[in-house]
Amino acid sequence: MASPFNLRQQEQKIESKIVVALERVSEAFRVLLWNESKESTLSPIQIQLLIFLLFHSEEKCKVSYLAQEFNMTKATISDSVRTMLGKGLVVKTSDSVDTRSFIISLTTEGKAVAKKASSFANAIEKPLNKLSDEQKQTMLSSLLKLIHELNQAGIITIQRMCFSCAHHQFSDGTHYCNLLKSKLANEDLRLDCTEHQLAG
Repeated sequence: MASPFNLRQQEQKIESKIVVALERVSEAFRVLLWNESKESTLSPIQIQLLIFLLFHSEEKCKVSYLAQEFNMTKATISDSVRTMLGKGLVVKTSDSVDTRSFIISLTTEGKAVAKKASSFANAIEKPLNKLSDEQKQTMLSSLLKLIHELNQAGIITIQRMCFSCAHHQFSDGTHYCNLLKSKLANEDLRLDCTEHQLAG
């Protein structure tokens, strides 16, 4: 049976081993996020929403955008927002540009909860610190390519990374940002850029 979880297939295909390795890493994220959600008495998606609201601009803090960002229905996001409103963690304000839409913002208490929760994945950074600079750069480059391919396949929706940006140019093995007017080393490539403009 063809499956990356088939042990015989793993023996023959390095791609299968990588898939299983990524699944183990995602399990670590799930455990850490679940532990944080139990501590704060919020669901994992509510934790993720609070962290997103803490670090992103107003135009991205709307139900429709959040639904795309987290690959969920608007109804699911709205339910989470309603719960967080009830807990006094967020407020809704009318969007001056689109009166049918609301901007979701953190309250003072919401910011405090989001700041604390945003460190939930620090435990995953620690082993990365033990890698050499070359290993980190190789890993980052490979992950960026993988994420871009998953985005192109429609598995991951919104991406604000260099590879999908109108400002990004790649030629003769060199990355270049037309907005910054500079070459980009692998470690300069961004996964979540505030100046991102989707390439046409």
